[in-house]
Formats: sequence, C-alpha cells, structure tokens
Amino acid sequence: MSKKFVYLFSEGNATMRELLGGKGANLAEMTHIGLPVPQGFTISTEACTQYYEDGRKINDEIQAQIMEYIDKMEEVVGKKFGDKENPLLVSVRSGARASMPGMMDTILNLGLNEDVVEVMSAKSGNPRWAWDCYRRFIQMYSDVVMEVGKKYFEQLIDEMKEAKGVTQDIDLTADDLKTLAGQFKAEYKNKIGKDFPTDPKEQLMGAVEAVFRSWDNPRANVYRRDNDIPYSWGTAVNVQAMAFGNMGDNCGTGVAFTRDPATGEKGLMGEFLVNAQGEDVVAGVRTPMPIAEMAEKFPAAYEQFTKVCAILEDHYRDMQDMEFTVEEGKLYMLQTRNGKRTAKAALKIACDLVDEGMIDEKQAVAMIDPRNLDTLLHPQFDAKALKAATPAGKGLGASPGAACGKVVFTAEDAEAWNARGEKVVLVRLETSPEDITGMKAAQGILTVRGGMTSHAAVVARGMGSCCVSGCGEIKMD
Repeated sequence: MSKKFVYLFSEGNATMRELLGGKGANLAEMTHIGLPVPQGFTISTEACTQYYEDGRKINDEIQAQIMEYIDKMEEVVGKKFGDKENPLLVSVRSGARASMPGMMDTILNLGLNEDVVEVMSAKSGNPRWAWDCYRRFIQMYSDVVMEVGKKYFEQLIDEMKEAKGVTQDIDLTADDLKTLAGQFKAEYKNKIGKDFPTDPKEQLMGAVEAVFRSWDNPRANVYRRDNDIPYSWGTAVNVQAMAFGNMGDNCGTGVAFTRDPATGEKGLMGEFLVNAQGEDVVAGVRTPMPIAEMAEKFPAAYEQFTKVCAILEDHYRDMQDMEFTVEEGKLYMLQTRNGKRTAKAALKIACDLVDEGMIDEKQAVAMIDPRNLDTLLHPQFDAKALKAATPAGKGLGASPGAACGKVVFTAEDAEAWNARGEKVVLVRLETSPEDITGMKAAQGILTVRGGMTSHAAVVARGMGSCCVSGCGEIKMD
C-alpha cells in the first residue's frame, strides 16, 4: 500500500495537526462539527518533507494523489476545473502545524483563464467581479509562483487609477479590470518569457510547489528561529473551493477574534470589508470597518457568525482567531486557530477561562508562554508628557507599549540603522511578510493603512513590539 499524502477535509480531524498542519486540521474539525466550510483537500506535511528529500521536486506518486483528489473534490463541490458550465476555482494556502501568520504564501482564484472568466461573467451577470478575480489571480500567481515582484503590477494599477481619476481599486470598472488583466499577462510574458498558464491543473501544481518552497523562504526561516519551530516539520497545503467576498455590496470578508487579543476582554473583536477578498483585510490594503458594523450590513450572516464563534470557542476552549467570507449574504468559515495575544491578554484570558469553567488551573498555566511575560514590562510614555504633546495623527493601538526613534521607511533601512546603534520606528503604507527583519530591528511600527487584524498588528503582537496601524492622516509617497 502506497503512503497516503492527501486527505479530504471530511477525512481529517483536530488530532491530525502534525500531518495536516494547523489550518488543515481545523478545517477538517470545522467540517466534522457541521460548520459552513467550503470543501477541499489537504496535502500533508509529509509531502512537503518528501519534496525537500527529493531535491525540491514533487514526485510522481504525490502528483498522482493530488490529481486523484482533484476528481474527488470536484465530485464533493459539484464543480469542475475549467468547466464551461460550472467552473471550479480554489484557494491554495499553506498551513504548518504551528501558526506562522503571513510567513508563507497564499494564492486565490486559481483555475481562471480567459474562457472561465467569460463563463463566470455571463453566468453571474457580474463581469466586474469576474475580471477582478482574474487580475488578482494573475498578480498573485506571478508573485508567489514565478517570483515576479508585486510592485510591477501595483504600478500598473496605480497608473490605471490615475488615468481614471479614482483612488480605490473598487472604483475601477469591468472594462478597466479586463484591460489590467491583459497588461498583467503582458508583464508576466515580459518577465518570464512565456505565456501565463491557462490549464488549471498546471496552475495548481505550480501553486503547490510554491507553497512547499515558501517553507524555506527568508521570512519563514527568521520567524521559525524566533519561535523555536523545527525546520523538519514542513508545511501542509490546503486546496479549498473559493467563497467570493468580492461579488458586490452583498458580499464581504473579515477576520475576528472571540476575545480582544490586546486586552483579553471577552467579546467579539474584528474587522470586515464589504466587496473584498481576504487578502485585502490581512494585508491592510484598505482600512476595514469594525466587525459590529457587519450586523447592519448582513444581519442574518452576522447572527449566524456570532453563533459559530461561540461554538468554536466552546469546542477549542480557547480564544479563537477566525477568517470568514460572506458570499451573497451566505456565511463561509475559512479558518480558525487559537489566537495570538499579548501577555496581558494571555493572563486575563487564562484566568477568565478558568472562572467560566472552560479549563482547569493546570491548563491555564500551560497556556501562558513564559517568554511573553516580559512584555508586561513594556515601556510606557509618561502620562503628563503624553497629555502635553501635540499628536501628528491618530491610529489604532494594534500592539501595546511605547516606542521612540528616528523614522525609517524601509525594512532594509531599519536593519542598517539598528546595526549602527540607532533607535528607529519603521513607517510603512502597510507591512508585508518581507518586512519581518526590519520589524524586528525597529522599536515600533506605524502603518498608514490596515487595522487591528492586519499583518503588522498580528506579527507585532507576537513579537511584543509596539504597533500603531491605520494612521490615515499621514501622507506617504
């Protein structure tokens, strides 16, 4: 019997974390307890380890199993790759057994080509959505799989917005996005020397390999060293049917915690964007609205979501960090995990869970990472001096503490200045995972865009660094 490397979500559960990674095990567990999860399959951490043992190649046996599970997934969801009637689009996400937020790679809307875009456009009556998905996919695939930098595509988007006299991506029309998709493909051919792939199965194999490869990228290696995560663990890959938060104003996407990760207060804390995909929230590209406003926009989905949150916290007996999408008013859960939190929040949550009868005192003590306790001694500004100061702008207190230093605008400068003994504050439009070394070198992080659940906020909290996000009053070139 050959070794099993691939599992449908319905074949796994929470105890299989070492094999399926944290994300895969939790998707399987949410499926198992009957929550609304878009279905798919997980390629195991052992397949990743095998990839490196085979000299960075996906061997024939693993490829054959992936192809077999594509057929099984198509049967489960009732859609087919490249189909002219009911096309299947998937997300491809990493998922190590230890949470590594933003350190590895994700691809959304995989399975698209010109034919499928036209089918989606005609069937939905929403060509803007179809072309928005396609231009996002080309950009992500080019960046993650083929390592063509995002900046080339961002320049094209900025030029298009300037030409049309708009400031937001969502203000671009279907025709604008169709033009952008053509420009993106031309840029891809210019950089790679061949046409953008149109076969969904070829796209999928490229994406799976890119996720395996990202286990060994510089930012993942830095994060692993800082958090004592062994290199030998490898990452799983989750292939999941897409749920679309960008189909219009009756759709959206969000990230939420069952308790406040900065203070530990019980109650839903999170952020939500209408007409957006998940990466827009976590990357901090647009400043989102508080989760409570979702109750006005999508009352039925919000009511269901609050029930799901209660079920998940009760099931895992810990504060949960969840990603979700609302597609045409219907809720889909994309991920849950034990949420990263500050030391102050960790102490409060552990004590509260004991008081609520969720865990016992021994479990509460085990929940506290001793290394995080020193962050309770975060520097603070003198209250009188703070009151007397004139603020340059206001943002969201995403990670506690106080920071003082010279302003730098790139991760490279933060490292270089720190190495020569300068204290610096890293200021960015929004941080990306590539900024991890600069974030480590800085006393604090300030971002113009993003919210409490953006990349900068989540990583800073994990590092115990001060972070202010979404300070829109600052104008940056």
